[in-house]
Amino acid sequence: MRITKYTHSCVRVEHDGGVLVIDPGTWSEPRALAGADAVLVTHEHTDHVDVLRLAGLGVPVYAPEGARLPDLAPLSVTPVRVGQRFTAAGFPVTAVGGRHAAVHDGQPGCANLGYLVGDGLYHPGDALHVPDEPVQTLLIPGQASWMRLGEAIEFAQAIRPRHAYTIHDAQINERGLASVTGWLTETVPGYRHLTAGETA
Repeated sequence: MRITKYTHSCVRVEHDGGVLVIDPGTWSEPRALAGADAVLVTHEHTDHVDVLRLAGLGVPVYAPEGARLPDLAPLSVTPVRVGQRFTAAGFPVTAVGGRHAAVHDGQPGCANLGYLVGDGLYHPGDALHVPDEPVQTLLIPGQASWMRLGEAIEFAQAIRPRHAYTIHDAQINERGLASVTGWLTETVPGYRHLTAGETA
């Protein structure tokens, strides 16, 4: 399985000719969607889903049941429930989690699904849900208004993946990113930072 990280939480996954893109938001590069066969959306926030771009793509789009996507363009979405197993772009996918992490006083409170893809790739979206299934490759949120770095470290340590890469990092400046990368390198075995466009 080939994984290419794009800006913020967007990840492109390729295997046996299938191309699956997760969370192509408004901050991610349009080239992430080139040749995509299907798209997974973890939740409704625009840093994770660019509705206008997806409306013109013409491929299956999967998003949490009840997600309120921006009504900017006609977009057909397949709703997904927690625990649902399905196939997207030839990849087996399991939806886990359920809710976006709270920032303050229970807000923002929208649906958020993490996706287990293929042989153990896990994209949690905007939450730190630890799945019951084994995870080989973990995508760790690097910075968020809903999270402290210590929580991200504990999340990764609880899952104990073989490989780990940072996502959700577009709002960190160079100094902050160096600090996050340093902490994750020191505390999470198998961690490596990928820059936008880099492949693992």
